[in-house]
Amino acid sequence: MMNELLQQPKWRIIDQSHFGPMFDAKQSFAIDDTLCTTVGQGMSDAVVRSWVHHNTIVLGIQDTKLPYLHDGVSFLEEQGYRVIVRNSGGLAVVLDEGVLNISLILPETKKGIDINRGYDAMWELVKHMLAPYQANVEAREIAGSYCPGSYDLSISGRKFAGISQRRLRGGVAVQIYLCVSGSGSARAEVVRGFYERALKGEETKFTYPNIVPETMASLSELLQEAITVPTLMLRLLETLHSFGGELYASSLTAEELSLYEHHLQRMMERNEKVFNQL
Repeated sequence: MMNELLQQPKWRIIDQSHFGPMFDAKQSFAIDDTLCTTVGQGMSDAVVRSWVHHNTIVLGIQDTKLPYLHDGVSFLEEQGYRVIVRNSGGLAVVLDEGVLNISLILPETKKGIDINRGYDAMWELVKHMLAPYQANVEAREIAGSYCPGSYDLSISGRKFAGISQRRLRGGVAVQIYLCVSGSGSARAEVVRGFYERALKGEETKFTYPNIVPETMASLSELLQEAITVPTLMLRLLETLHSFGGELYASSLTAEELSLYEHHLQRMMERNEKVFNQL
């Protein structure tokens, strides 16, 4: 039986997967907070937003407590990455032009959406998207991966995606990054280098991941097919269409743009606070 969260009467599609290198990841997290608010308040239908950012490392709040954060960030910048801190949990992840991000932004109903239902909905969506490839997509923690969690998505024991959630004003954003093309282990090697320099072997209260790059791969590597972000975008739209709801393309409304400016300012202040202390 299909997850009821995927059976929305209407899906508002906001495709930002082609915005190019000037599109900053801080903008994305501000957009999702904006949409959480309008979906949660009944001002918008459920949203599927797709987004791509070039050469960006997104740190979690816990990463900002690393003892030698300055050295870790300097290493990432030397490798050509922009570094930002998101407004939710989890740990460092890599975004680049071969990584497709998808946000499902849903209203909290009277019953509420418990955290596993949100994760299960995204897992089911990805399984449907990859059905033509006959891939067995598992959801379990992959030790040795970056940003490990109980809903790491993997094929044959190698992780290609991670899921997170954010809740705000009656809306829920279930977010996933999908490593579509390129080298999963090369991405993991960058994050491993970050933690090595930001920890320097020091004991910390929080246990940061011991990254084994071979635990990660892209879908192109795992399925041995030339899969691209546009390929997967098409599969996303075909899959949503098959669920029976109405799809329509959209951008932010004037009211949402005003809200967005507020959320972007908060993201910028959060990042300035972290990086000005380095």
